[in-house]
Amino acid sequence: MRPDQLSGNMRAIGVIPARWAATRFAGKVLAPLKGKPMIQHVWQRAKQARHLEEVMIACDDQRILQAAQEFGAKAVLTAPTHTCGTDRIAEAVTGLKVDIVVNIQGDEPLIYHDTIDDLVQLLAKDPSLAMATAIKAIKTQTELEDPNVVKVITDNQQYALYFSRSVIPYDRDRVGIKKIPYHRHLGIYAYRKDFLIHFSKMKKSWLEQAEQLEQLRALTTGVKIKTVVTTMETIGVDTPEDLARVEQLIK
Repeated sequence: MRPDQLSGNMRAIGVIPARWAATRFAGKVLAPLKGKPMIQHVWQRAKQARHLEEVMIACDDQRILQAAQEFGAKAVLTAPTHTCGTDRIAEAVTGLKVDIVVNIQGDEPLIYHDTIDDLVQLLAKDPSLAMATAIKAIKTQTELEDPNVVKVITDNQQYALYFSRSVIPYDRDRVGIKKIPYHRHLGIYAYRKDFLIHFSKMKKSWLEQAEQLEQLRALTTGVKIKTVVTTMETIGVDTPEDLARVEQLIK
């Protein structure tokens, strides 16, 4: 089945970066989830996106490569030295003739295909955009205060102003989460391919190194990041306990 036609016959693909040596949960992308490797769930959901011609896996380990090929995914082996998924994807797509590349996290087995399509459409409709990402409303104080939940502030046109692991904005008058529209960042990005290659070669900013958030590399050089609000309920799997929560949600 061919993807839905994008304006100007643009070509969009999805790439799932997969690293074996995750700090808190080594080999998590192949952890079994309902009888399948977790990354297979990600791949199958991403394949449902209407605007992607292809979904491929960019990995750093032969075990991931073999597993991906066994369940029918296109997969490529990339350098093990990459420190972030963006750089791994940039290597994987360098020789491909594509216009838009979507970075789909390998530890998000509940990813919604509609969110992928929304991001692709943002870049397809606005040639001035180089990069887009998804955000979601924060509903609980626990989520707000968790440094593993990345917070984001946007302007009136939905461009990101800043991302942080800290609570932003600061609630000086203690009006509470019900009155301040806090949002979390979801780790999915869409890039124009040319910008992606350039981005992967840019020097890390001190902000990126402080927060350990690669999107700050773009903001500190003046690149605008457009956001789209989603209601997608997802869990990033960083621990075996996270995986158990995902399994319960699937049930």
